[in-house]
Amino acid sequence: MAETGRKRRGRAFRWTRNVIVVLVLLFMVSLLIQFEYAYMPPMDKVLNPERINTDIAYDYWGRSITRQEADELLQTEEGARLLTPAHGAVEIDPEFLQLGREAFYKETFGNEIFSTDVIGFMDGPLTMWSFIRAIIANRGQGTDNLQVRVARDAIIGGREYSRGDMVNTGLDIVPGSLSVLGMKVRYSHGRIRGGITCAACHSAVDMESGKVVEGAPNLNLNIGKLIAFAPNSAGIFANAEIGSLDDLVSDASRTVTTSDGRTVALPDPELLEDAVDRVFMSWPPGSFDSTIDLVANPSQIPDSFTWQDHPYGWTGFAGAGPFMGLSVLNNNVHALNSDGISQAEASMDLFGFDKELTYAMVLQNSSRGRYRWNPESGVQPSEFFQRNNPTPPTMGFNEMVHTPSFPKGSLISPDGLFISKNGSLVWFENNAMSAFQNTLAPPPPPIEHVEELRSLGRDVFQTAGCGDCHSGPAYTNNRVLPAREVGASPSRARANANNWEAMIFPPTTWSWDTPVPVPLNARMLEVPLDLLDMDEVRMSYAQDERGEGGFKVKGLIGLWWSPPYLHDGSIAVGPDARTQVGIPGTFHAGVRPDPVNSLRALVDRELRKRLIEVTANSEELQLVKVTGTGHEHWVDEGAGYSRQEQDALIHYLLFLEFQEDR
Repeated sequence: MAETGRKRRGRAFRWTRNVIVVLVLLFMVSLLIQFEYAYMPPMDKVLNPERINTDIAYDYWGRSITRQEADELLQTEEGARLLTPAHGAVEIDPEFLQLGREAFYKETFGNEIFSTDVIGFMDGPLTMWSFIRAIIANRGQGTDNLQVRVARDAIIGGREYSRGDMVNTGLDIVPGSLSVLGMKVRYSHGRIRGGITCAACHSAVDMESGKVVEGAPNLNLNIGKLIAFAPNSAGIFANAEIGSLDDLVSDASRTVTTSDGRTVALPDPELLEDAVDRVFMSWPPGSFDSTIDLVANPSQIPDSFTWQDHPYGWTGFAGAGPFMGLSVLNNNVHALNSDGISQAEASMDLFGFDKELTYAMVLQNSSRGRYRWNPESGVQPSEFFQRNNPTPPTMGFNEMVHTPSFPKGSLISPDGLFISKNGSLVWFENNAMSAFQNTLAPPPPPIEHVEELRSLGRDVFQTAGCGDCHSGPAYTNNRVLPAREVGASPSRARANANNWEAMIFPPTTWSWDTPVPVPLNARMLEVPLDLLDMDEVRMSYAQDERGEGGFKVKGLIGLWWSPPYLHDGSIAVGPDARTQVGIPGTFHAGVRPDPVNSLRALVDRELRKRLIEVTANSEELQLVKVTGTGHEHWVDEGAGYSRQEQDALIHYLLFLEFQEDR
């Protein structure tokens, strides 16, 4: 019997040992496995009409060169020399456009590390499993607003949430799919991470057709709330408004040593987190603050129907370089807005305090330990980051290279960085995305087109003076107008003022055939500025005489797909114009803005007056400088127009298409 017992114990020991060995092997294998996935809709799931501008063969510093023009140029020695990446030309062919589309839907440039490991996108009350359960519950039916349950009780920005509460995220799922549009999932080193691609903000599911509208803004994307629910939203404190840092200090013994050897008290992580959360929770759906001026002034996510809509950005700050500045705008998203460390080296110019304080504020409460800096470690936060930098030698989390001017910026890269992938070429994927976006045209509105009404609307458009500014192929004269002339909330117009101090002139870049990593002998090119009006460029950075800044004249293509209107997204009216007025009466009430009524509020002073009053009564909208003011060009009874003429103008605006230059 004793022998039998020893045999049983021996078998049990061997079984346990074998299980442990198998588990260890599985764990080791899991560390070696890498997997990533982001959904890209097949073309039969896309609602847009055929591509435009497919005859463009090259972009040469913002000039579009057709295939016929290219053929003629290539016959000459000088033309053949100019149309090379070594001299600034970007060749556009079907493969390049396909790469641009794939990057638009799938490329994060590595932002999943910052989103997951630093901010903790899935480590707060909205967990990874919260999202997985919500996706499974959708059962492939598709949605334009994924609702996710809160996993635990929490107070976010002063608002209480209980376990099981439903949160409207505004994230889209294409019918038949089991993944979020514009979200990339990556598994590596035993961890699941999530990152954001361009498509999360600049494409949307049309639930009526069940198809994707490429280039349409995601109108109800609740990105502010998604950021606020992360445990370290302070990782992008520069996109919020935090007031005096002294007011956020609770323990004077928690300090950081600055670059010049001074000792400075650190903001309390919880107080800092609460301060930024209150701002992020106040962003209206469909809005994002892409400027790092430490002022809460989010703007509406723009559409990506970009052809001839330059300069880009609401203030027109992006106008230099390839594709009339579109690559500058795209670069800004990944090199600045999804990496809170990328501008640390320019902290003194941008924020007025030392870079060590920026590194400390971003990293002191990181979600994952590898990137969490401890003030008691005795290591400066910049050195701590350098030891753990996932993308050396660039000081940032995302896949980037320094521009020739780094740490100073320039008009081709205000942040001094180019998003670029190892093993590729400088800005290759970024320029491809620009080329792709310039081929996008919106689908026609899903309403009846009445030619008589449209014809009358065209006449009203001209007699009311709309065409004075809204002319050209995309219905913009491509100007930047003074903020006081536009009359909109001026905060955003001044948002890029500090960037100017951190810039050098003339702007320079690496040639487009430069490999990544950038070699020491890389060719440097000076970026031509001959297509730019430098007075308007200065205005876009609030360097005009008054220091007030300006706003670009927005193109009018795709208005059906992009309500609400104006830069702050404040011109929003629901299907019932009596009760669903302003953001409080639409988004805050769970109602999507109606394009017809929202456009009416843009040109009807009585409806606008009610909208401004409702907006002014919202504390959270006042916090983020959303006002409902601006663009006071009326087409109403007070201006001598009938209701029929107003209706006709709106109908005309909704059916505008790209036109030949005139």
